[in-house]
Formats: sequence, C-alpha cells, structure tokens
Amino acid sequence: MQEVESIVPLKVREFLNKERLTPRELFTKNHKDMRKDEEQWMKDTATSCTVVGALIVTIMFVIVFTIPGGNDQNNGFPIFLNKKLFMAFIVADALSLFSFSISVLMFLEILTSRYVEEDFHESLPRKMIIGLSNLFFSITAMMTAFSPALFLMLHEQSWIFKPVIYLASIPITLYVLMQFPLLVAMAISTYVPSIFDRKMKPF
Repeated sequence: MQEVESIVPLKVREFLNKERLTPRELFTKNHKDMRKDEEQWMKDTATSCTVVGALIVTIMFVIVFTIPGGNDQNNGFPIFLNKKLFMAFIVADALSLFSFSISVLMFLEILTSRYVEEDFHESLPRKMIIGLSNLFFSITAMMTAFSPALFLMLHEQSWIFKPVIYLASIPITLYVLMQFPLLVAMAISTYVPSIFDRKMKPF
C-alpha cells in the first residue's frame, strides 16, 4: 500500500469508492484478518523466544557464581583465574548473558507493542530481527562458554571431551537451523528493495 501510494498522484489517494472508502481505508478493511493473524503470530513467536531466552539468562547468570574449579579458600579468587581457557569462559558467558538480555528486552517490546498497521511495516520486523539475531549470538556464546568450562573440568579425561561437546551442540544447532530461515526471510522482506523501490517520480 505504501509503495503504491508513493507513485500515484496525491488526489488519487483521497478518491472514494462506492462504499465511501478511501484506498487506505479499503486496504485496512480488506486486510483486517491478516493483521490479526500477524499480530497473533508475532505474540506467539515473541513469547516462545522470551521463555527460551529467560531460561538461558538464568542459567548463564548462575554459572558465573558456580565457576569451574571453584574458588581458592584462602583469597576467594577462582582457582583457574590465570588460565586462558577460564578467561575465555568468563568472556563468552558475559557476552551470552548480555545478548540474551537484549534479546529478551526486544521480545518484551514486541509483546507490549500497539500493533497498528504502521508497526508491521518496519518497527515490529526490526525488533524481531534484533531479538532473533541476539538470540542466535547468545546461543553461540553459550556453547563457547560451555566448551572451555568442560575442558577445565575434564582435562584429565580428554577422550570424553569431544563427544560431549558434539552431543551438546546438536539441540542448539537444530534450534538455530529451524529459526534462522525466519530471520533471513524477515530481513529480506524488511530491508531488501522491492520491485517498487526504484528512482521514479510520482505521476
């Protein structure tokens, strides 16, 4: 509707049909059910992603206080503080926590949106893209934090390290593969130029 409005004369936008409706009003009337369906889909998607994000945020927050190896009884510092793998674990855990927080905030913003027509054009898709992107990044960071933590605890049992990592990555990989096409589709529909997006003057 907005693409067509950008290329038609201004006076045409105010023409009335037999039902005394302008093109904009007619468009709103004909797409009322679609808007409701899209609103419900947005809410359902945001809700499910918020639950996943909230659970992982809780886990990653708790992990910070239950670090691998424990703390030194004399000074309270982590036993593996000077090891590079431990620092990789801390950095990845922090990145995962912050990314999940941003993701959850974006999904909550979607749930509390007004859901007017203009929001579906760019505002809501942009929030969904930011939320899903941060969700995928945080999942990757979570696996990155899991790997060094597991290696620090099982360094004397290295034969079991790789199989456990592979098994743990399967459900996360499946989740990303199922949701990633949605992210790509939304990015294309929101930011890739349409057939109307060309240099032309209104009539």
